[in-house]
Amino acid sequence: MNIVLVEPEIPPNTGNIARTCAATGTHLHLIEPLGFVLDDKHLKRAGLDYWQLMEYTVYKTWTEFLERNPGASLYYLSTKAPRDYTQVKYGPDDYLVFGKETKGLDEQLLSDNYDRCLRIPMREEARSLNLANSVAIVLYEALRQQGFPRLSGKGKLHGLPTPEWKDA
Repeated sequence: MNIVLVEPEIPPNTGNIARTCAATGTHLHLIEPLGFVLDDKHLKRAGLDYWQLMEYTVYKTWTEFLERNPGASLYYLSTKAPRDYTQVKYGPDDYLVFGKETKGLDEQLLSDNYDRCLRIPMREEARSLNLANSVAIVLYEALRQQGFPRLSGKGKLHGLPTPEWKDA
């Protein structure tokens, strides 16, 4: 899977998204301008020591991103989208595209790709969800559909015997 952040502005959001990408083996694509420098202490703190566990690519423009990823299967996440993110069958090479925190994705981009636009259901009175939370929600649905490839489905107690799992 691939996460694309178009002009992200808030370092802790991008750091948290980087951590999610590291934990899931997801490639992070960052499209400039960024609202921070990549060595920002808040960005690093939010991602903790996970940056070395993930792959990320930085692009100067949206056009450069498209040129370097020809034929990419793109889904655009927006509060303005016509359908729910759970109404899609995701593939392992899909790209989930998110806009900047203050404005989202460009409306012309959304209009040009309206059949590929998705939303997370929420109350009408709510403007939007936090970007890092939105990425996690949609990414984990896509990974769930694929059976959580290459991800561990078991936790382990350290230093204690592991009890048997019992269905409630």
